[in-house]
Amino acid sequence: MKRNIQKLIALVLTGTVTVEMAAQQKQDTLSVRSIEEVVVTALGIKRQDKALGYVAEKVDSETFEETQNNNWAQSMEGKVAGLKVQTAGAGPLGSARITLRGEKSMFMDNNYALIVVDGIPISDGPRVNSGTGTAAYGAGTGGDLPIDLGNGLNSINPDDIESVTVLKGASAAALYGSRAANGALMITTKSGKSRNGKIAVTFNSYSSFDSVLKWPDYQHEYGQGTMPKYYSYGVSPDGNSTGGTSSAFGPKFNGQYYFQYDPTLEGQSSERQLWRPYKDNVKGFWEVGSTYSNSLAIESSNDKTSFRTSLTYLENEWMMPNTGFDRFNFAGSVAHQFNDKLRISGKLNYNRTHSDNLPATGYNNQSISYFMIFQNPSIDLAWYKPIWKKDQYKIDQIHPFSSFIDNPYLIAYEMLNGVDKRNITGNITVDYQFNNHFSAMLRSGVEILNEVRTTKRPYSSANYLKGFYREQFITNQEYNNDVLFGYKNNFGKFGLSVSAGGSMRYNEYVMNDYRAEGLKIPGDYMLTNAISLITKVPKPYDEQVSSVYGLTTLSFDDKIFVDITGRNDWSSTLPAANRSFFYPSVSSSFILSDLFSLRSSQFNFWKLRASWAKVGIDGSPYQLEKYYDLSDIQGSVTAPSTYPNPNLKPEINTNIEAGMDFGLLGNRLNYNFTVYQNNTRNQIIRIPTLYETGYSHRWINAGEVRNRGIEMSLDATPVRTKNFSWKIGANWSMNENQIMSLPAEFNNEPYTMSTVAGVVYFNAEVGGSLGDMYGFKLVRTPDGQVVFGDNGLTARPANIEKVGNAFPKWRAGFQNDFRFGNVQVSFSFDGQYGGMAYSQTHHKMSEQGKLTHTLNGRSDTGMMVGEGVVQNPDGSYSPNTKSVTVASYYGDYYRRANVETNTFDTSFIKLRDARIAYSFPKNITKQLRMTELTLALFGKNLWMWTEFPMFDPEVATLDNSTITPGVEIGQLPSARTIGFQINVKF
Repeated sequence: MKRNIQKLIALVLTGTVTVEMAAQQKQDTLSVRSIEEVVVTALGIKRQDKALGYVAEKVDSETFEETQNNNWAQSMEGKVAGLKVQTAGAGPLGSARITLRGEKSMFMDNNYALIVVDGIPISDGPRVNSGTGTAAYGAGTGGDLPIDLGNGLNSINPDDIESVTVLKGASAAALYGSRAANGALMITTKSGKSRNGKIAVTFNSYSSFDSVLKWPDYQHEYGQGTMPKYYSYGVSPDGNSTGGTSSAFGPKFNGQYYFQYDPTLEGQSSERQLWRPYKDNVKGFWEVGSTYSNSLAIESSNDKTSFRTSLTYLENEWMMPNTGFDRFNFAGSVAHQFNDKLRISGKLNYNRTHSDNLPATGYNNQSISYFMIFQNPSIDLAWYKPIWKKDQYKIDQIHPFSSFIDNPYLIAYEMLNGVDKRNITGNITVDYQFNNHFSAMLRSGVEILNEVRTTKRPYSSANYLKGFYREQFITNQEYNNDVLFGYKNNFGKFGLSVSAGGSMRYNEYVMNDYRAEGLKIPGDYMLTNAISLITKVPKPYDEQVSSVYGLTTLSFDDKIFVDITGRNDWSSTLPAANRSFFYPSVSSSFILSDLFSLRSSQFNFWKLRASWAKVGIDGSPYQLEKYYDLSDIQGSVTAPSTYPNPNLKPEINTNIEAGMDFGLLGNRLNYNFTVYQNNTRNQIIRIPTLYETGYSHRWINAGEVRNRGIEMSLDATPVRTKNFSWKIGANWSMNENQIMSLPAEFNNEPYTMSTVAGVVYFNAEVGGSLGDMYGFKLVRTPDGQVVFGDNGLTARPANIEKVGNAFPKWRAGFQNDFRFGNVQVSFSFDGQYGGMAYSQTHHKMSEQGKLTHTLNGRSDTGMMVGEGVVQNPDGSYSPNTKSVTVASYYGDYYRRANVETNTFDTSFIKLRDARIAYSFPKNITKQLRMTELTLALFGKNLWMWTEFPMFDPEVATLDNSTITPGVEIGQLPSARTIGFQINVKF
């Protein structure tokens, strides 16, 4: 019955769209999506979409111009099937982890998609965008915290992007080699497009304002303490001190008076004060953030020469006080056709990102997340504002309730994390057309990053009582040189295109690190002021890959297309015997609507496509031989803990995909469907080894992971008249991941790929999936009741179990665009079903009684009985009747190690973006000597549905530099954004 209803709904919807579209055919026969559309593929080769045997989705510049984000990649969220833009919720720069079609590698950092700008791959990912060297969970360990310092994507100005072509599978990106095994994003930047040599000027300005999207459900009924009888800050006539705990299981707010903290005395109040909640004592710390951006572009072109130059300045003040950044971008491009054979073009991009202070994230004394967790309902935020104790300026902070909790204003205004990042990318391309058939292209690209980081920690901070100062100097240089020869010809109905060439890529990364452990003079942040200066000699991190490759395209009657590619790499990260590896691909496209003469006014296009590819993946540098690590002790080194493998082989990624594309009703309804399978074997993984060897781990080749999935995309124009149009875009994707094999050494035992906070284990088991999360759960009876021990607290399990998987079962996006004359209204929703995430914040706030669900069971006695059973000596069960303190119950039930009670479904639906724009009529813009004038109001993350209890279900942890989905360790709030924009063209 249910299946019949689904069929009926599908029939009604299809019929409605068809009728609406058919009614509009006489008024407008303009195709919404031309089958002759040109897209940019691997090596920057432009191809007709219909000739491709794989999916290549194109995202136009309007997506990035109209939906402004600090990181442009977030504009694509929910708009491309199979693409996920994951951030760590760690601050304004929003470093993004972009994956396509799921996780393929057991090593989390090896799943990034390749980013290519104007044919030149750019460095990105954790290796280049190194972190602070600290884990997200560090409470009680001293040390520092992870900081989101931005990644390579942040250096790209969204106003300079012409289009992004998403190549999802290995087949699409095979010519780019191992770095494109996870797919690629082909970014084409803008160049001069004005006509007749006229100069065109574009000015784009926007202002936006951020506020916190979602808060945890705080309770404001009970204050600080562990029992409800009384409260006393310090010993008082009422009793012993109860003001040293971080828990909120104290007295209920009921108009009573207690001796409390007095900020004027910096100690116990002289008289009893009203016992009351301060409902804004966490939210009130956060401000309305703002971003202002102005961009100016000048361009011109004629039949010989084109040029474009742009300047953009962005200033951000984030929601956390005294945090934010500013960014300056310059872009220039020029191309000249010297004659009918020779064309030379070049592009140069310069970016500077600067910040005096970016927020730290994670669970440690110095993060604002830590303070938000430990803040109690009965404590006024204003008590912290002076920061320093009287007569102790820059020496001793105000943190009256615990020396482990740093003052929030000290964190914001004194614990500064600065960065000054300069990035230059550029390329020059020489195209030579020998004749109508032969051509050559020579291209050279460079990327240079210079980055300076500073870390300042004042006196009396929990982890640095005598202060701390750090300077890091990072240089990353990458050089890409490639040459490509081409041949094209037609032989009757047959077409032949051959491209062959080679490339050489060299990358060099160096980091100098200086640390002042303790400061002689408080607040003087200079290395010369160090009590102890630690200097680390830079460790080399170089890599070189040389390649040759070729592409042959065969076509018949413009109806059948076959692509054959081959590439051979020589990688410096592999041993000489295995350094050379070859990988081929084959793809084909059949235009069935032409082959079977099916074209009509209603049925326009039908394409069948299929592809197969094999891609080799090299390893990271310096995994082959023994290298000593630098020690904190001057002039000394430490022995490596991981045994190198001089016989490593490349990973092998094999991809198969097939699908169909349809164009209906004058190409006003376009639909594509893709199925794929991806197998990655010979994974380069790090496994434990016997300590007797002198090492804790070693590198091996082993294991196989399979991904299978389905993707669907739909573009439609149900209504199009002279004064009104309605466009729809929708996509849906599903990926199933399975671990096919593991190293024989494990003897069918699970392999722990990584762990976060020492409680969540990402284990690999044959038949399981990447992203499977393991940890301790509750002990339950066969019918699901919770088992308690004789002490009235939950029974402890002996072993960890699977709790869930970090990745969703499917994702979907839905976009609408309405145009009423000169008014445009657009909005998009996206969401996911399934996926789980562990929340450290939920654990600690539940343990301390800060959330509303911890009100259950509270009473005047401060005692409660947990709902469940106890096991009798004969193995039977009876109801639990043992009472315990409320604080003990919640502290045990939601303890950090109980992954089950702190893990939640991350399904969500978001109103991702919305925009209302008005374009002034031509008669007005002409009077103002403009060609276009558009005013717009836009918003991002305006609404969200989710059952995830913390800030945002799209959660991940920044663990050093690794973005780990499925775990929340001190997440910062996500933003709801509202802004306005003006775009002027002359």
